[in-house]
Amino acid sequence: MFQIKNTTKNLVVEKRETFSSGLAIFFATLGSAVGLGNIWKFPTLVGMNGGGGFVFVYLICILLLGIPTMISEFYIGRKTKSNAVGAFKKLNANSFGIIGYLGVIASLLIMFFYCVVAGWVYSYVFKSIRGDFKNLANLPIGEATNFVSNIYSNTINGSIEPMIWQVIVLLVVGTILIAGVKNGIEKTTKLLMPLLISLILIICIRSLTLEGASKGLNFLFSIDLSKLTPSVILSALGLSFFKLSVGMGTMITYGSYFTEDNDMIKTSMRVAFSDTLVSIIIGMAIFPVVFTFNLEPGAGPGLLFNTIPLVFSKIPFGNILLIAFFVFTSFAATMSMLSMVEVPVTFLKEEYKIDRKKSVLIVLTIIFIIGLLTSHPSSIFGDIKLFGKSFFDLYDYISSNLVLPIGGLLIAIYVGYKSKKDDIINELSNKSELNNTKAINLYLVILKYLTPLLLIIVFLNSIGII
Repeated sequence: MFQIKNTTKNLVVEKRETFSSGLAIFFATLGSAVGLGNIWKFPTLVGMNGGGGFVFVYLICILLLGIPTMISEFYIGRKTKSNAVGAFKKLNANSFGIIGYLGVIASLLIMFFYCVVAGWVYSYVFKSIRGDFKNLANLPIGEATNFVSNIYSNTINGSIEPMIWQVIVLLVVGTILIAGVKNGIEKTTKLLMPLLISLILIICIRSLTLEGASKGLNFLFSIDLSKLTPSVILSALGLSFFKLSVGMGTMITYGSYFTEDNDMIKTSMRVAFSDTLVSIIIGMAIFPVVFTFNLEPGAGPGLLFNTIPLVFSKIPFGNILLIAFFVFTSFAATMSMLSMVEVPVTFLKEEYKIDRKKSVLIVLTIIFIIGLLTSHPSSIFGDIKLFGKSFFDLYDYISSNLVLPIGGLLIAIYVGYKSKKDDIINELSNKSELNNTKAINLYLVILKYLTPLLLIIVFLNSIGII
């Protein structure tokens, strides 16, 4: 077991890093938001919750909940230049210190299942290179559909293979994080993000030429109000927090690396807009395939793994593109994991004075052990259900629908009601260098009166009170 001691004996103080530029900040924060949430979770939840109506509610949640909370986290992070827990100590807001601890807990809970899914993605890179999908083009639609479904089933239910890929994922993440903020996180996201978006656009264009494209687009964009149940609204809220990496301390941590001249309001809006656009494009790429091949839109987590090989099987040089797609999907997963793991790593580094390398190793070991024992279907505790959910689903539910909204609510209350308005204006305007007073005032109105109310309603619904 690791023993953590809060000591300053023989301490070598490391100079705190920052991102080098506004572009680096944008790619890093967008890299945190754009990941498996876009490529895997967004189409999965859209499919399971009726399509366009879910997308409509999700967009509202982004505007009224996601963006205001992201701005608030940026404000706290850059003002304090500290980790999610230490930030509230510097603000003399110890009664709100639970926000930071909730962020650390949420990041770990998400990583317990997220690294497992990332392992599936990494394994599909290997399967594609090995040529497992080369014969799809020669199979009738029914046989092709069964073929990819069987590969997916074997991938997630394997006894050893998925665990090996989980280790590989964590080794990649650990190597990048040990390199630091500039040489690790920044360089990785600046290189991979443009490549990822370019390939997504290529896939979308190809999918729109399929015979099921019109049905897929109709499913994605048509709003059926009868399908907007409380559970759909709750799922949309949870996704808006999950997708933008807010409520878990990630943006407080990344905000602490911001330069003093960064426009935090514009950065949050650009990240939210770009992230949402990527999600929509992914939906436009996947749902035409779903309807072309008569798949079930609500098929759940396997939707991504069952559709992408099918669409590439109908494209010239499809196997090469399939390899590229899963390579870049693995990049997206990796970029998101960097931000989530950075939260507990920075917490250990700054609160317990453990150097970065040891902090990374401690956090990844915890994630590996718990993920290994509980999140794989074939693991020791993989078939145990609590409250009717597997550990995999329970981690997802607790983090997305409980911990993140509570963290977001407390952040909104702290910044909206406990922080001095002059301090907020001073920080968000970069000491009056930016002419954005109207935007700040609009943000504060939404943060004080709409964001908390919606979060309270949804939270009460999630625990069955309303």
